[in-house]
Amino acid sequence: MAKNQVASWTEARDQLRTWRENSDRKSREIVTLWDSVLMNKVDNLGNEKYLVLEQVCVAALDCYRLPLAEYCIKILMRDFPGSLRVHKYHAMHLEALEMYTEALEVLDSIVKRDETNAAPRKRKVAILKARGKTAEAIKELTDYLKMFMSDQEAWHELCDLYLQEQEYSKAAFCMEELILHNPHCHLIFQRYAEIKYSHGGFENMEIAKSYFAQAAKLNPNNIRALYGLLLTANNIASSPKCPASKKREAIKSSEWASAQIEKQYKMKSADDNSLKTVEGLLSQLQLDV
Repeated sequence: MAKNQVASWTEARDQLRTWRENSDRKSREIVTLWDSVLMNKVDNLGNEKYLVLEQVCVAALDCYRLPLAEYCIKILMRDFPGSLRVHKYHAMHLEALEMYTEALEVLDSIVKRDETNAAPRKRKVAILKARGKTAEAIKELTDYLKMFMSDQEAWHELCDLYLQEQEYSKAAFCMEELILHNPHCHLIFQRYAEIKYSHGGFENMEIAKSYFAQAAKLNPNNIRALYGLLLTANNIASSPKCPASKKREAIKSSEWASAQIEKQYKMKSADDNSLKTVEGLLSQLQLDV
């Protein structure tokens, strides 16, 4: 179908079906097809009309076409008055209208009817987070994770919330859970190390060094992990709590990380001046036994 050509209602239906099957969230295009073609042909869609109404509803909310979203919700609520799925769209519409208290009430009613329904619980967290109620969002998300412990996105989100509150130990616990789910993901090891580094203290620095090293082992091209290893090794070696044996080990790690960083820049940088700058900065971080 050419860009400037108006689609027939069957072409528009097939296009929306393709986007649904591919999970493509093309909100502007969906709203445009609705306005130009499907609005007056919705009854021709048969049972598929409800899927289209859901699709158009979400697209309308994305595009802040709130009257259109309300129109779709009214039809869905009329034909499926007890549907929790439709009530979720109603809550999303209230949220878009900034009627947060009413939206939370609707979401609470959905959860009471079905405690295993994950979507409304996540929307509650999103609303609380958007309103700056971090402590309440944390409580809601921890309750959610008691029931959905394998939800990795939720663990990431909880980690972010704990970091906002500077609760590094709890944020680290979230990353430990994610390491169990993804023992070969260098980014998770790297982030866990960064949290330990931010927490500070000699013991946390040693843990951070180990996990930066593991991240670099899993992905030798991870420059951030190499820099983290370099900084933690230097921090450990310069600490008065560090015994001589660990200091020598830390210096070796620092030298290795520095060499790997230089190697990466030599491979990727065609600008000799930038490479010399990096080498100069790294030389300032070198330690002597």
